Amino acid sequence: MFTGLIEGIGKISGIRRIHNEMKLTITPHFDTTDCRPGDSIAVNGACLTVTETREGSLGMDVSAETLSRTTLGLLRVGDNVNLERALRLSDRLGGHLVLGHVDGIGKVLKKEQRDQSWRIRIGVEKALSRYIIEKGSIAVDGISLTINACENDFFEVNIIPQTGTVTTLLKKNIGDPVNIETDMIGKYVEKLFSKGRSDREEKKSSGIDLETLIKHGFGN
Repeated sequence: MFTGLIEGIGKISGIRRIHNEMKLTITPHFDTTDCRPGDSIAVNGACLTVTETREGSLGMDVSAETLSRTTLGLLRVGDNVNLERALRLSDRLGGHLVLGHVDGIGKVLKKEQRDQSWRIRIGVEKALSRYIIEKGSIAVDGISLTINACENDFFEVNIIPQTGTVTTLLKKNIGDPVNIETDMIGKYVEKLFSKGRSDREEKKSSGIDLETLIKHGFGN
C-alpha cells in the first residue's frame, strides 16, 4: 500500500530481459539503506518487490503481467523513475490509498503553464474513464493527484512547483505514456452494484420467487 507521495527519483542502472520478464536495477537518489529483500516499492506507480540490495542500488523482478499493463517495458538505462516505499502504519496518509496495481496506460495530450503551476491533460481509454471523477484522486506514474476536469477520454491535473521538482512528470513530452491507477473505491462500488444486478437477474431468469415458493407450500 502506498500514498502516491513520491519519496524521490531513481535512475535505471541496469535492465536484463529474461524471456517475457525483466530484471531492473535502480539507483535511488535518496537514502534507501533500510530497504531489504522482500520490501515493496512503487516504480512509476507499479508495485515491485526488492530482490537484492547492493552498493546503493536495488534489484527487482518485473513479471510479464506487469510489463503488459505498464510502461516499465519501455524503460531504458539512464531513465529516471518515481520511487515510493510502502506505507507504514505510523505514517501520515498525505495523498490517497494507492495499491501500486496499474490499471492501464494514459498518454500526455497537453501541457500548459499557468503562473507557477502546470496544467496537464492525459488521454485514457473509456474503460478507465468511468472511474474518474472531477475532484477525485488518481495516481499518474505513482503520483497522487486531484482531478481538475474530466471527459470520456481524458482528464486534467494541476502540477504545483513542489510536485514538479520531486517527480518526473514535468519531464514528459506530448505523446509520452504514463501509468494510471484509478481510485480503488470506484471499482469496489461498481463490483458490488453489478453483483446485485446479477443476483436479481439470476433469480428472475430461474422463474422462482417468493410467490412461487408460497404457492407450492414452502411459505408460512
